[in-house]
Amino acid sequence: MTSYITYKEAGVDIDAGEAMVEKIGAAVKSTMRKEVLSGLGGFSSLVSLPAGYKEPVLVSGTDGVGTKLKLAFAMGIHDTVGIDLVAMCVNDCLVCGAEPLFFLDYYACSKLDPQAGADVVGGIAEGCRQAGCALVGGETAELPGFYQKEEYDLAGFCVGVVERSEILDGSKVRPGDAVLGLLSTGLHSNGFSLARAIVDRAGIDLRDPMPGTDLPIGKVLLTPTRIYVKAVLSLRKLVELRALAHITGGGLTENIPRTLPEGLGVRLQAGWPMPPVLRFLAEKGPVERSEMVRTFNMGIGMTAVLPAQQASLAIEHLRGQGVPAQLIGTVVEIKGDSPRVVIEGAV
Repeated sequence: MTSYITYKEAGVDIDAGEAMVEKIGAAVKSTMRKEVLSGLGGFSSLVSLPAGYKEPVLVSGTDGVGTKLKLAFAMGIHDTVGIDLVAMCVNDCLVCGAEPLFFLDYYACSKLDPQAGADVVGGIAEGCRQAGCALVGGETAELPGFYQKEEYDLAGFCVGVVERSEILDGSKVRPGDAVLGLLSTGLHSNGFSLARAIVDRAGIDLRDPMPGTDLPIGKVLLTPTRIYVKAVLSLRKLVELRALAHITGGGLTENIPRTLPEGLGVRLQAGWPMPPVLRFLAEKGPVERSEMVRTFNMGIGMTAVLPAQQASLAIEHLRGQGVPAQLIGTVVEIKGDSPRVVIEGAV
C-alpha cells in the first residue's frame, strides 16, 4: 500500500493558520479607517487617499524588530513586539511629516503557534490604533526547518500621505532654532545585540527584578517603542516644525544630521531623564559613554527642530498629548570637519 505524505507531516499546518486568522479578526477590524475598501482575507488590500489633499505624496517605510525578539522568546511575552514593529515604521514616515494610512506585516516561523501569532498581531493592531493607521493585511509564513523551534521573525510595511507643500525636509532649519527631545520609553528597538551581550556576559537572569522596580529585567527591556504620530501631527497645527529625526540605530549623533542642511549642526546640553535600564546596562557592561551614545537613544526617541520662541508652547502641547518633551539644544553653524552633533555634559 502506498504511504502518502501530507503537508502537515512536512511541517506546515494549514489548520493552525486558519485558527490564527480567526483569533486576529477582531483586533484587525478595530484598526480600520474609512479609506479602507477591502476586508481581511483578500489577495491584496484596497485603500483610497483621504479627502482634502491637493497634492498628496505617498510616503513609505519598512522595518523589523531585530534581536529584541530574542528577549520576547526568552520571556514568553509576545504581545508587545508588534507595537515595536509598527512604531519603527510609522515614526520613520512621520519624520517627513506624513500621516500613516495603512500597515502590513510579515510573520514567519518554523512551526505556527496560533496563540503566539495572535498575540503578536494583537500588538501590531495596538500599534496601529496608537498611530491611527489601518492594519489592512499581512502574510503568515510557516517555514519548517528555516527558523529555530518556537521562534519567529517580523517585518512591517507602512504607507502614509503628506501634502507636497508640507513635506518636512529640514530645508527651513536655521541657526538658533530650538532642538526638542521627545523622551523615549527605553531602548525602543535598537541596540539589543549589545544589550543581550551584556546580559549574557554579566550572567543576568531576565526574571530577576530590575533594581528599583518590581518588574523583571526582561520585561523592562521589552518595553514597547513610543509612537509619536498623533502628538506630533497635532503639534504641526500649532507651531512651525522645521525638522524631525527618529533616533534609532546610530543614536543622536548619527540620526539628527540626516535631517539638517549642510553647514548646520546641533549643540545639545545633557540633563534630560535617561531610562534607568540604560544606566543599568552601562554599569553591567561596562560600556563606555561614547559606545552608549552611538548605540542607544539615550532617552530621546525623537527630536524636533522649530523656532526658539515656539519651544515652550510645543513642550506644553506634547506633554498634554502624553509625550514628555523638553528643550535639549540649539542649532548651530559648523565649519569643515567639525562634528555635527556635540553633547555637552554627562549623559
